This record gives sequence, C-alpha cells and structure tokens, in this order.
Amino acid sequence: MYKEASAWRRGQGPSESNHRARIDVMICHWRSLLALGIKFPSLTAGHRGTSPDHIGKMLDLSTVLLLAAGALFVFTLYTVLHDQRRAYAKIVYHEITIRIKDLLINQAKEKRVLQFVVENAVRGDPQSVVDHIDKYCSEMEWAMNVGDQKGLILDNVVKETNPNTLLELGTYCGYSTIRIARLLKPGACFFTVEFNPAYAAVAKQIIEFAGLKDKVQILEGNTHDIIPQLKKKYEVDTLDFVFVDHWKEKYLADTQLLEKCGLLKKGSVILADNVIVPGAPDFLEYVRTCDRYDCTHYPSFLEYMSEKDALEKAVFRG
Repeated sequence: MYKEASAWRRGQGPSESNHRARIDVMICHWRSLLALGIKFPSLTAGHRGTSPDHIGKMLDLSTVLLLAAGALFVFTLYTVLHDQRRAYAKIVYHEITIRIKDLLINQAKEKRVLQFVVENAVRGDPQSVVDHIDKYCSEMEWAMNVGDQKGLILDNVVKETNPNTLLELGTYCGYSTIRIARLLKPGACFFTVEFNPAYAAVAKQIIEFAGLKDKVQILEGNTHDIIPQLKKKYEVDTLDFVFVDHWKEKYLADTQLLEKCGLLKKGSVILADNVIVPGAPDFLEYVRTCDRYDCTHYPSFLEYMSEKDALEKAVFRG
C-alpha cells in the first residue's frame, strides 16, 4: 500500500529515471575530479628538471582553475534549468565550490563544520549542536545533512516509532545521528554506519560534544559487510527503525540485504531520505510494489534549499 503524506506528487517515469542516471554519471565524474585534486602532488615525485614542491603547486593551481571553470558552467546551468534538474545542478555547483575552498585552505568542509560547532554550540546540548549545524550549512556552506525541514519529519517518525533498536546507514558528520539519538528512550540501542573514515572521525567528535557518545555506536565500513554482521557480532535480533541516507544507488540493495539477513520484523520502519533528489527510483518502485511494505511519501525540500525533495517511509508487513 502506498499513500502520500500531502497532495504534492512527483512522477517516477522512465524519462525521469533516465535523467537521474545521466545526472548521477555527471556527479560521479565531478567527484572523480575532486578526488584527483588531493592526489596530484603525489604524481610529482621524481619529475625531471622541476622540484616536486613546485610541480605540486602548479598542479594544485591547475586543479583549482579546472574546478572554478566547472563551477561557473554548473552555475550557468542551474540559473536556466527548472525544478529537479536545477536541484541537481545546484548540488554539483556546491560540491565543486566547496572543494575549491578545501584545496585553497587545506581543510575539509566537514572539519570546518566541527570547528564551528565546538566554538559556538553549547557542549552537552544536542539541540544546540543541531541548530548550529543548520546555521552553518544554511548560511555558510551547504552540506548533505537531512536538514532542518526534513529533520522535523524524521523527528516525528522516530517519536511515532519509539524504537528500541535502530540502524542508520550514512552517518556523515553525525547531524541526523544526533537528531535521532536525542529523542531515544533510555536503553535504546543505536548503530550508525559510515564508510568514509574522515567523516566518521568528525562525527565521533560532534556526537561526543553533543553529549550523546553513550547512546550511539559508529560502525566504520561498507554496509554490505556490516549488515550481515549485526546479528552475531553486535547481537541485534531485529530492527525497529532504519534511517537510510547514504549512497542512493545502495538503498535498494541494502533494503533487500536487511530482509535477507532477517533484521526486519512486522512493523519495522525504514525511512529513506533524498528519494526525489538525487533520487532512488529503484528503491521507491520496489517498496511500493513488492507487497511487503506499507509506504508513505513525505514531500518536503532539499536540505538548505528551496528545491523539492521527499522522504519515503516503508513499514515492513512481516
């Protein structure tokens, strides 16, 4: 069964899916370029006739210029595109411009978020930490948190579910982890999975600063490896609530893996973010048509933007 939480609808037709695929490829290409930016200096060792430091500086400058040109191109795109395509262009534009700043000041954005929280939020106050991350990401640098508007939907679903055992796929800097953990009853067991060690390190510090270290266990690694270990290694019987907010192309595979590993029971709630932008059409089609879930669609807005996005709640029938 499928229902909308409000009247706004977005189609999931083949043309839109194909468009998402093209955009995903474009984003992947840009991410590859961004990743190369930190590897260029290592290619200079032993370069004949020029010092490695000099070559490294030249390549860093070339990287910045390349990214700047790309940012200008994408900015031009999102000023002329509409709706979903404009939202994709905005995401890519923000990623490129932030990566330029990372290279110029030799500090990752996620560490700047951490620094802002430590310097401005109240230690031991989860709501203060959430508010200051929202302030930083809405006023200074965009980040891929669930955000303040969709965060309220997340809060309500967690309160309604009142879970004992939870799993989050995609910790990032710990924003949604803190939103969830601050609402949990005593004794709740909360695992969050993060593949990127740098993100996990920042999340650990922010969660500890928020005073929630004892309520959350961060598991570092690939969801494909960690999910099958939850029963034996981490003594998880079944999950009451799963928040899915990692790589969108993994939403479906990890949902099916949760089923295969017997981690879902009747009434288990899966809440997936960004099901419109960047989008998870295969996940949506599966949970809405496989007759194993009752689904509710929650229209909202992309984090820290005015572009439309949504969350999807899928309740397992057992």
